[in-house]
Amino acid sequence: MEIKILGSGCAKCKTLEKLTREVVEQNGIEASISKVEDIMEIMKYGVMATPALVVDGKVVIKGRVPSQQEIKEALTK
Repeated sequence: MEIKILGSGCAKCKTLEKLTREVVEQNGIEASISKVEDIMEIMKYGVMATPALVVDGKVVIKGRVPSQQEIKEALTK
């Protein structure tokens, strides 16, 4: 599984990255996690509000920081 955190490096973006890494670790999910801060790359996903969570190329959450449970559900669908 490939997970990308889209965001400029703001506090919300860092929180989403931290929560996502915790969910992956706590649930034994095999995934590579990367952070995308380049605005042009972010715009390729059609995201206008960050932070956003992308799983295998699909935007699953955008514009807010979700709960750990919501992240888990997005990753295990």
